[in-house]
Amino acid sequence: MGFEIERKFLVRNDEWRHAVQHRVVLRDGLLSHGERGKVRIRRQDDKAVLALKGPRLGLRRAEYEYSIPLDDADEILAGLCSGAIVEKIRHYVPHDGHVWEVDEFVGTLSNVVWAEIELESEDQPFERPAWPGEEVTGDPRFRHSTLLRLVERIDGPVAMEDVFAATL
Repeated sequence: MGFEIERKFLVRNDEWRHAVQHRVVLRDGLLSHGERGKVRIRRQDDKAVLALKGPRLGLRRAEYEYSIPLDDADEILAGLCSGAIVEKIRHYVPHDGHVWEVDEFVGTLSNVVWAEIELESEDQPFERPAWPGEEVTGDPRFRHSTLLRLVERIDGPVAMEDVFAATL
C-alpha cells in the first residue's frame, strides 16, 4: 500500500527564500472529496498525476499517484474538477538532510503560505529551521478543500486571517 507521512507548518517569515534549491508551478483540482478521501489532479511543468488520498490516520494517509498525459490533465482541470483550481509555487528548501516544501499560493490565494516536510515514519526525528512556525498538521482549516471553500465564499483575495477564521 502506498502512503505519505507529512507534517505541515505555518511560515513565520521569508528566511527560507535564500535557501530555495528549485521551484515548480503546480495546478491542483479536486475531482472528488469526502470522508474516505479525495481524488486530485495535479499539473506540474511537464508532468501530470492523478492522486488518490485516503483519510488521515494520525500523520499517515494512504496515497496512490498515477502519471497521466498532459493533454488529459489539462482537459480534466478545465472541465471535470469541482470548485476552483488551486495554483501555487512550490519551493524546495533543503535543511539538515530533509527537503522542506514551501507552498506559496497565487491568484486569489496569494496571501497564503505554508510549509510541509515528508517523513519516512511518524516518529522520524527532524530538525526544524528557524522559519517554520506553528504546526498545523491535521488542522482542517489548512486543507486544500478549505481553501477551495474560502475562494468560493470570499469575493476577492483570501488572507491567512481568513484561513484562521474558517469554520467548517
